[in-house]
Amino acid sequence: MHTRIPKTHILWLLLLIIGTIWVLRRNQPPTFRTADGLTFGTIYHITYRHSADLHPQIQHTLRHFDGSLSPFNDTATITRINRNDPQVTTDSLFVRVFERSMQIAAQTHGAMDITCAPLVNAWGFGFQTQQFPDSATIDSLLQFVGHDKVALTPDGHIQKADPRLMLNCSAVAKGFAVDCVAALLAEHGCEDFMIDIGGEVVVRGLNPHQQPWRIGVNKPVEDSLARNQELQTILQLTDCAIATSGNYRNYYYRDGHKVSHTIDPRTGYPVVHSLLSATVIAPDCMSADAYATAFMVMGLHEASQFVEQLPQVEAYFIYATPTDTLQTHASTGMAQYLQAQ
Repeated sequence: MHTRIPKTHILWLLLLIIGTIWVLRRNQPPTFRTADGLTFGTIYHITYRHSADLHPQIQHTLRHFDGSLSPFNDTATITRINRNDPQVTTDSLFVRVFERSMQIAAQTHGAMDITCAPLVNAWGFGFQTQQFPDSATIDSLLQFVGHDKVALTPDGHIQKADPRLMLNCSAVAKGFAVDCVAALLAEHGCEDFMIDIGGEVVVRGLNPHQQPWRIGVNKPVEDSLARNQELQTILQLTDCAIATSGNYRNYYYRDGHKVSHTIDPRTGYPVVHSLLSATVIAPDCMSADAYATAFMVMGLHEASQFVEQLPQVEAYFIYATPTDTLQTHASTGMAQYLQAQ
């Protein structure tokens, strides 16, 4: 004899099943999303875990940043400062980059200096294309290069020792843009994300496989078209920023000599030494970006000693031996990030 289940019991059972499924789905963490695009003349790729599409907010943040610090934007704050517009007042983004740049310029004794724009332009790597400079031109340009020749006034204006002084924040701006997007995602409750803007990266939490993020360091072979993706090593890390500077992509040859884009603000000339790339890990990407540039100016010996004096900063250097073989040198605390090998 079969017992007939009342319809009301069946209804309650169905409601219980539906409710359980709804609760389980609601308690599941949101899936990972991606956002890709172009900004500052480079590519960005962002992976983040969130229930909503945050790409419109990311694009708004990047546009706001471009309007402050892009030297290729005619209306940007930095462009107006470079052409000595008397009406321009600095904005909060510019102030943060300027102040941090002045700190690192003093700390590195000018190895990273945002007043190097005239030199960068003269060598053909900046926002103004000029002829290949001779020694007399370099000596002339050095007269108005130096972080001690520019200051931020209390009312938000940039005061120059010479009106020909110009700023180029390419050594810090891209890293700071990554920091700004990271702050945006954190404000929206994101705990797991990876932000990559032209190779400058911030990672938080875990990747989609619930593991620390894995970031590759490219092998520094001459590759002006950025086609080579061969990796020198892979770093495993989280809750930090990483930036790489190198001379293996942005360069040209003149009279049989390689001219790299890394200009030493202290001498006015492109660097010539064995260091091919410097990868820096730091708490924020603006600092990582700036130190990576400074290390490329310093060269291996000076940079490897300097990084050991910086708290919470590690570096991985790739350099060439006299026989043109690649060798690496890591700072003392870098081993914890090289566990992926």
